[in-house]
Parts: sequence; C-alpha cells; structure tokens
Amino acid sequence: MAVVQGLCERLHLPIYDSVSIQAGQQLRDVEASSTLKFFINVQGKTKLETNLQSASLLPHYNTFEARALRVVLSDLRPDFGHHRVQVCVHNANGGEVKVMVPIQDLLKIICEGQPRTIDTVPITPDEARDALHKLERRMPIEAQFREDNTGIINRFIYNTVTTLYVGEKIMIQMPTWFFPSGAGAYSEHGFGATHGIPSPTDTFRFAEPVSIECGQNFRVEIEIPDSEVLKDLQKIYGPLFIWVVLDGYMTRSVQ
Repeated sequence: MAVVQGLCERLHLPIYDSVSIQAGQQLRDVEASSTLKFFINVQGKTKLETNLQSASLLPHYNTFEARALRVVLSDLRPDFGHHRVQVCVHNANGGEVKVMVPIQDLLKIICEGQPRTIDTVPITPDEARDALHKLERRMPIEAQFREDNTGIINRFIYNTVTTLYVGEKIMIQMPTWFFPSGAGAYSEHGFGATHGIPSPTDTFRFAEPVSIECGQNFRVEIEIPDSEVLKDLQKIYGPLFIWVVLDGYMTRSVQ
C-alpha cells in the first residue's frame, strides 16, 4: 500500500522485546554474560517475544515517544526437562544401590522432607540433596525448589540494574524494582508473584517523554552486577519470559 506523502498518524503502540528460557533450559544456555540485552536480537522471535522487526531500529520512517518503561517477568512453574541424576543409596546390608532419578522427583523429596521410594529404592532428603549438588552447572537455583517462582522474581528485581539507551546515550538507569510491570496475573494467596499490581497506571512513567527518532538506535540492558548473584541466577530453569516494554506513541506515515 502506498504511503500518503506529508500525512502522518499518531497512535498508542507500545514496543516490546524479551529474553525467553525454554523448558529444560537454564538462563546460562540463553545468555552467558552478566547483561541481558533487549531490542537487539529480534530475528527469529515470535510475536509473543517481540514486535520489533529490525534490531535496535523503529520501522521505516517511524518515530516513537516513550512515556513509560515496564519490566515484566512470567510466573510459570519450572520444567527441568529430561535431566536425570544418579543417586547412590546404601541398603540395609551396607551395599550401595545406584538409581537414575529425574531432577523434579529429587526436588519433591527435598521439599516434602520425607523419604520417597523410586524404582523400589527409598531415597532420603539428604541423599536427594547430595545427588543434586553433584550436578554443578545443571543444579537448579534454590528458589525453584518450591512450586512457584516468587523467590526468582524477587531475587531478579532487587539484584539487577535496568538502563535505557537511545543513540548510545543513557536516558535512565535504575535498579529494576524501579520499573514495575503494571501487567500480568495477580494472586493474594501467597503461591504466586508479579512485579507490581497488574494495572497499566501502576508502573514507572517518564517525567518527560523520551523521543526515539527515525533511524536512531536504541536498546535496553538489564545488568547483574554481583558475580555471585549472577552465578545463582544463571541456574534458573525455564519456561521463563523477561519482557521489556516501552509504552508510548508511535508516529508513522499514513498508508
């Protein structure tokens, strides 16, 4: 469809991008560095993951006026995939029995604090924990031993720094707790978590709009400054989505 010369439309059209961890993957499989980058790697993503077509650039001839910045984290139950761990158990005669057990079953034994029989072999919580610690790199983060991601969300927002760059210039830089999601599911029973009340008005808004001009590069980075926290967060298992949303107004040519 042809562009109408000299005539533009202005509409409320947020832009978003995400880092996603698939089931059975850890964050280290997706991003090994201490910085998660958004609006840069957009190729091959679905519309659930991004609505940007070109890396760090607006659609052709468009300009954008950012009014708010949101960081949204999904609260999905972790899936440890088909990873199995060898557990060494001593029987009543003092002999050693070895059995391969899925990570999920070992976590249940630890959480319940009670022995469980798997393949006719009783496994205690201590034996389950010892087996998990042998995983080293594939060891899940402690917060995912429970049935929810409450600890994951809290650990992430209080230990990371979010920065918006426009044309290599820092427009804002603050700890991630400064940018509530203002979106997502909400629960009051204590078994789920969101990064803020799910209301569009309950999020950070710029005192003055941030303008992104046609052809101007922009990106958002979420950095994990502490090396020990980084090692811990890299153990997070998916499925997990971390979205960054620039909420505002797009100006584009009328077609």
